[in-house]
Amino acid sequence: MRPSDFKATQSKILPTGRPVRMSRIPLLTRGKSDLPALVLTMALGIFVSGCNRGQAAAAMPIPEVEVATVETRDVPVYSEWVATLDGYVNAEIRPQVSGYITKQNYTEGSLVRKGQVMFEIDPRPFAAALDRAKGDLAQAQAQLGKSTLDVERDTPLAEARAIAKSQLDNEVQAKLGAQAAVESGRAAVEQAALNLEWTKVTSLVDGIAGIAQVQIGNLVGPNSVLTSVSQVEPIKAYFPISEREYVLVQKESDAASSKHTIRFFGNSLELILTDGSIFPQKGKILLADRQVDPNTGTIRIVAAFPNPGNILRPGQYGRVRVETSMKKGALLLPQSAVAQSQGSYQVAIVGSDHKVSMRTVKPGETVGTMWVIDEGLKPGEQVAAEGPQKLREGSLVTPKPVHHSGEGS
Repeated sequence: MRPSDFKATQSKILPTGRPVRMSRIPLLTRGKSDLPALVLTMALGIFVSGCNRGQAAAAMPIPEVEVATVETRDVPVYSEWVATLDGYVNAEIRPQVSGYITKQNYTEGSLVRKGQVMFEIDPRPFAAALDRAKGDLAQAQAQLGKSTLDVERDTPLAEARAIAKSQLDNEVQAKLGAQAAVESGRAAVEQAALNLEWTKVTSLVDGIAGIAQVQIGNLVGPNSVLTSVSQVEPIKAYFPISEREYVLVQKESDAASSKHTIRFFGNSLELILTDGSIFPQKGKILLADRQVDPNTGTIRIVAAFPNPGNILRPGQYGRVRVETSMKKGALLLPQSAVAQSQGSYQVAIVGSDHKVSMRTVKPGETVGTMWVIDEGLKPGEQVAAEGPQKLREGSLVTPKPVHHSGEGS
């Protein structure tokens, strides 16, 4: 054997394709009869490997893919706006007389009733003023009695010309002055009684009382805010809509069937809280503000929600959702079937030949777990429910229907 034959036999390729080092025993030591057997063994290995690969390719199953059928349905279209909650009535509790706080009669943060005493002001100066007013009234009434007697006694004398008529005239005027003094005295007594009553500061509405802004011993007056009480059953929600939306709302009565109008006056509202949950009570719209805000181009809408248990409080934020229109014959698809990439949306269509084709669509509004598809699909088409991420154009699949939960809420 030539040296070149020795080098060529040092490395051979097995049927698996991996290089294997052959025996370093020189072929010169082997018999020539071994060469045909070696070639035959290698050829047999290559043949068996090729058969195995063919069988593996033939045995590879076609993957199953869950598909959703494009639905046609009339679906409501909802709009959402950010809302701020506030009390239906917010009353600042202020005293109507000046004095020192002697008592706080309510628990901060608790429910109070209209007329319930919340603070007390030192009543002694006002009780003394009432007594003084009553004394002044009694004095005026006594003077009125004397003037009345004078007029009754001197009237017949003046008619008989026993006394000067001017004397009777003076007595009549004195009586009128006494009557006026009595009326003034009565008013002073009434005012003093009111001032004494106002030393007990009461709530003006039923609602939740806030934290006290004063302490016992503070000198307060009519300009002092003692606390606030908010009526929260029901509670108001304020949210702004754009001027364009407001114009569309006003056109509703003239073109209710137009797809370019929105409607929510008279419709019930849902309140979505900050944790994503939906408040169980439905609300209604009360009114629109008198003007459009020139700085933001929006107009404020006022709604009201029942609030049993006073769960909602003024100052909370949320989102109000209301049905604004009905989309006729909308095409619906599960949101999981649509993939977004660089601003475009794609779905994987599974045809009647079970081949996959990629298609670009234009989605619209979301309705629960479903997506309204405005362009790119036809009713009855089958779409891969998990999106096109794991599929390739033209690949064969075995479609398997998937059941989805529908539009939800």
